[in-house]
Amino acid sequence: MNVKTSATGGRRSVRLASVAAVALLAGLLSGSGSAAEEGGSAVTLAYDCALPGGTGRVTVRVTTAFPSSGTVGTPLESGPVTVDVRLARSDLEALLPAGTEVVASTATLAVGIRQQDRSAEARWLDLPAPGSAVPAEGEVSLVHTGPVPSVTLPAAGDVTFTAGRLTLGLRPVADTAPEAGAESGPAAAPPLGCEPAEDGGRPLATVPVTAGPPDPWPSGTEGDEGSRGTDGSADAGDRIAVEPRTAEAGSEEPCPVDPPTGTADWSDAPKPPEGGPVMEVDIPGGGTFGCAYAVGMATVYKLNGAMIINDPAKKPGLISVLANVHRGQRAANAPGGYYLRLDSLGNLKLPDADSTFLTFGFQPVSAKVEFENGPLTISTGNIGTGSTKTYFATASFKQSLRLRDVEVNGTPLDVGPNCRTAAPFKVVLNGDFPKYVNVFGGGPMNGKVEIPPFSGCGTGGEDLDNLFTAAISGPGNVVAMNQGMTCVPSDSSTFCPPTVPALPGKETPAG
Repeated sequence: MNVKTSATGGRRSVRLASVAAVALLAGLLSGSGSAAEEGGSAVTLAYDCALPGGTGRVTVRVTTAFPSSGTVGTPLESGPVTVDVRLARSDLEALLPAGTEVVASTATLAVGIRQQDRSAEARWLDLPAPGSAVPAEGEVSLVHTGPVPSVTLPAAGDVTFTAGRLTLGLRPVADTAPEAGAESGPAAAPPLGCEPAEDGGRPLATVPVTAGPPDPWPSGTEGDEGSRGTDGSADAGDRIAVEPRTAEAGSEEPCPVDPPTGTADWSDAPKPPEGGPVMEVDIPGGGTFGCAYAVGMATVYKLNGAMIINDPAKKPGLISVLANVHRGQRAANAPGGYYLRLDSLGNLKLPDADSTFLTFGFQPVSAKVEFENGPLTISTGNIGTGSTKTYFATASFKQSLRLRDVEVNGTPLDVGPNCRTAAPFKVVLNGDFPKYVNVFGGGPMNGKVEIPPFSGCGTGGEDLDNLFTAAISGPGNVVAMNQGMTCVPSDSSTFCPPTVPALPGKETPAG
């Protein structure tokens, strides 16, 4: 009898451990999320831009994620959009200083909205594109991503969105971020205005809008705030309403987080070639305060599954940053050659992750994941000069995970108050130049983590440590993050409030 009870409990624990693995990895750098994808569409457009030497033709690929349908009176919201602008390098040379290797840019797209005889215009403002490479020849690809305004329709019927005027803001990006108190970098180019090459523009999407439920206050009765027709339209202006969306509605602070605490640890950054000593200096002023969003995906190697990190569709958490708190440098004429490393300190404090999954395709399991992140160090810089120059970007920190409030098919399973990784584990992510230049521009970073064994799992004499360890622990768990541009409240030239970047793999594809 005891053997049978133990086997039953073991089977239930195995189911729990399998699904809890996904929940735990979802907590890696993040809150809860779902891997469900939303459909999108892409349209390739031709634009004529007013260049200093005349008009130049550019290709613009706009990717949207509008819902399949909408309802009268309910805001119609698109997911983050991507505007990929392809310019010839020869055209860009007239706009930027000679020798520019990396350019940051913003795109503002005017979008015409038409439904029957109604029309309005939405402005997709300042969509950022950090750290785009400027090749020696060919095209420059500027991939801008960000949130866009919601649209509320007063009547039923198809609504069409059409791309209009495009304005680009271009700015050279230095090899490394500016020191505290220094100039923010090379001056921006004058705004570049572009008009659709096709008369009337080209539709981006058409969304059917249906009437909502019957009005609970029939026309003319007490409580009526305006008559409503049978098609669902309303008297209240009978207009298309466009409502800008902000990263933090109702917040006047672009960075509603405290400055990070702790000490930068640059031990995981690339080391200089052997040679002379590297001068290590704490930069006066203690760094530049800012904040940024970072979103991504994490895979669980043993489960062959993936989860969204810091889900941009919900309320993602902010990284608090002190940029350039420390510098390591060696002169070009010193033995071993040039080396520069700028270290920034960050904190990522996030709420518990609430996760619900189906294990074996049918067994629902829910859990809360509590995670503790140590100080985050982001090191960027370059090694060598001229044709031998190489760039690096490394982010690292330590993390511990704890599982609690577990339910299997709605039945609580007590895993105890201290079911957690037996020791903190190191997370190291690397970015490739020019996709990631410095902490101000952000960009994609990738790495693999090894999750240690679990301890303290189980109560009443039931030891679940080995089950969790067998289902979760081990190497080969891939983490892919995308950091948005860093907002620096003290610098009006930076991107504030911070915007949420696209998930890795959701950027506009080449072509």
